[in-house]
Amino acid sequence: MPSPQPPRAVFAMDPVHLPLLFPPPLVDRLRRTAGIDPALVVRDFTDPAAAGALAAAEVLITGWGCPPLDGGVLAAAPGLRAVLHAAGSVRSLVGEALWKHGVTVSSAVTGNALPVAEYTLAMILLAGKDAFGHRERYRRTHTRPTPAETAATGNLGRRVGVVGASRVGRRLLELLRPFDLTVLLHDPYVSPAEAAALGAEPLPLDELLRRSDIVTLHAPDIPETHHMLDRARLALVRDGGVLINTARGALVDQEALTDELVSGRLCAVLDVTESEPLPAGSPLYRLPNVFLTPHIAGSLGNELERLGAIVVEELERLAEGLPLRHEVRHEDLARIA
Repeated sequence: MPSPQPPRAVFAMDPVHLPLLFPPPLVDRLRRTAGIDPALVVRDFTDPAAAGALAAAEVLITGWGCPPLDGGVLAAAPGLRAVLHAAGSVRSLVGEALWKHGVTVSSAVTGNALPVAEYTLAMILLAGKDAFGHRERYRRTHTRPTPAETAATGNLGRRVGVVGASRVGRRLLELLRPFDLTVLLHDPYVSPAEAAALGAEPLPLDELLRRSDIVTLHAPDIPETHHMLDRARLALVRDGGVLINTARGALVDQEALTDELVSGRLCAVLDVTESEPLPAGSPLYRLPNVFLTPHIAGSLGNELERLGAIVVEELERLAEGLPLRHEVRHEDLARIA
């Protein structure tokens, strides 16, 4: 019996990302699995230079900078049956036309969750030691802190409130297990038994905010979570509490948070903000109680290869007629990032 023909695949993304997502060993695996031209990276589905490859394409391998996947891509690639996304969320990328056409969609979001969880773990431990505050004081005084100044620091029993048992949230909960921390969890979709299995105490959001020393956000950006931490809820966090946001800036009322931080009542580690970048005049750039980074928690540099490897494995499974491990289902989009 003749072997089935390998699927025809096309890259669709900003070409700048391709070498890190798919270094030579991964490109070799792709070429052994599918018919693909590594030199062709589509950024416009109406480009005449890509017309022939798209007309034959069964699989799109997408990434950051991919054009929107709407009816136009189906017109260019009528045989399309799978989109393998070498990045995170597909919610704003894949249009309704593809879902209605029955195109299978897979995402490497699980691979992107790991560096976000690692970044968050690092920030939790540093915040528990008040490392950022001590750095600022050391710069100013050039002296070591007194025992009285360190009496409230340390990670023994520190209460960490995790908002959202998303892929990142669950990976973080795993990473927190070896430490002597008290872990609290808010997620309306997680039962008390499941929360206990994850190593956390389930709580309503307001109670979690009241009880936590450090609050870290891992909920999706959906209408129900827009500004979920508004002025009233931020006021529930204890004086000196720390807010970590590696999810989306829209989860927090930026104006209310800025007021809390300018007052010095709270501290924050912010990898995301409601506008990115923040306006040049934002006080968050210069406040000593704010550690601000430019959306770097997700995969960067050599971490991108992990995303490419997930896509290659998915393509290999597709070619063998096996179910995909990281399929995204249309019905789940309403409550995932």
